[in-house]
Amino acid sequence: MPTEDALARARGAGLDLIEISPNAQPPVVKIGDYGRLKYEQSKKDKDARKKQRNFELREVKLRPKIETHDYETKARMAERLLLDGSKIKVTIMFRGREITYTGFGKRLLDRMAEDLAPIALIEREARLEGKNMFMILAPRPTPTGPPKFSSQKEHAQDHKDETQAEDHEENLKEPTSA
Repeated sequence: MPTEDALARARGAGLDLIEISPNAQPPVVKIGDYGRLKYEQSKKDKDARKKQRNFELREVKLRPKIETHDYETKARMAERLLLDGSKIKVTIMFRGREITYTGFGKRLLDRMAEDLAPIALIEREARLEGKNMFMILAPRPTPTGPPKFSSQKEHAQDHKDETQAEDHEENLKEPTSA
């Protein structure tokens, strides 16, 4: 149909002539409400953005001579970030003569990967660049087990609540002497 006839038919219906496929021979058009088409397209785009997962790379920094409690704190932080859907870059910073003991750093990164294995996959193996050694962990689509450190904290809190409840019950049972 000629363009002028299509435009006249669209105007007669009080609608717009919308070009669907401009590269086709002849171009494909339809008669419809352009404002409604734009609205529906924006809704589709918004839904697509909502379903899209944005991976953010977060960093957890360690030192080769880290103490056990400090390591657990950093691992708990990494766990939380992985559960939130972020990728983790675990970095070990060597200072001065510590660079000669890269084996300590490699073991520490291996330990971190092993501890976070139920919820994380190793995306990039441990690598030394300059005075830093790093490894990248990505969250698993479906965890293979419970988080190692978060569950300990929650378990300790539950145990604390239970003992407080037991102590409270014992205090209620004991007669008070006056």
